[in-house]
Amino acid sequence: MRAATIRDGEVLVEEHPDPEPGRGEVLVRVRAAGINGGDLHQRAGRYPAPPGWPPDIPGMELAGEVAARGPDAERFDEGDRVFAIVGGGGQAELAVVHERAAMPVPGALDWPEAGGFPEVFTTAHDALFTQAGLRPGERLLVHGGAGGVGTAAIQLGRAAGASVTATVRRPELRDGVSSLGAEVVDPDDFASAGPFDVVLELVGAPNLEGNLQALAMGGRLSVIGVGAGAKGEMNLLALMGKRLKVMGSTLRSRPMEEKAIAARAVEREVLPAVAAGTVRVPVSATFPLDEVAAAYERFEAGGKLGKIVLVLS
Repeated sequence: MRAATIRDGEVLVEEHPDPEPGRGEVLVRVRAAGINGGDLHQRAGRYPAPPGWPPDIPGMELAGEVAARGPDAERFDEGDRVFAIVGGGGQAELAVVHERAAMPVPGALDWPEAGGFPEVFTTAHDALFTQAGLRPGERLLVHGGAGGVGTAAIQLGRAAGASVTATVRRPELRDGVSSLGAEVVDPDDFASAGPFDVVLELVGAPNLEGNLQALAMGGRLSVIGVGAGAKGEMNLLALMGKRLKVMGSTLRSRPMEEKAIAARAVEREVLPAVAAGTVRVPVSATFPLDEVAAAYERFEAGGKLGKIVLVLS
């Protein structure tokens, strides 16, 4: 099979042996695979794949058709459309996925949309509801609202009955983010737009002080992105005085059982809205596998609304 391959800090296309599904696994013929920030970190050598996943083939999410089933794999039939989060190897013509981590693709999604769904929507849903306990009627602030996780979080918060505000740096992207259901504010002014019950941090440490100011009494700060910096100072008196909770999470390194639980939650609570067309996957651009280097450059350049997706024939 052909696959995106990391070599000496670059990403290119190489031939690899076809993977074979093990017990409880399915072999997926990949039709689309989203690009995420973790892929760029892996390319730079800062975010290696977890043990058991291809160390040189990036890709944390994929969508495609079941090509074969391993022993005891019974959840899907050959030809079924599925998508999933994986520990790596998603940006390839073939990939192996445990059937418990896979989800059925709603008919409302085309392949690029399906390829850009699993990582960002599962991440956003887990952070907002499982971790931060967002409830109807609360106020949610999403930092970096134009990105993949940001656009997912805005829609999920709105669908759950929360009032959503989002920070967006680039003026040309603000109308698009607003159309998803958020009040858009400049990143330099977010602290005065509160108070917020939940803040979803996708940017990093520079927002830490403002987040504590913007949170309401008993508010929750959920950190899932640190692209602008991972270290900052925290005023513990502010934390104590408002009885705040600070939490962080990632999905990639979690054990299969936890990933399966997260996938079932998305199936129950998000896929019906996708099928009904009330939640969508904004795709900024698509690239064929042979142009994977250009796709990474486009992602790294920023200024996109939603996802950059590789499309495989």
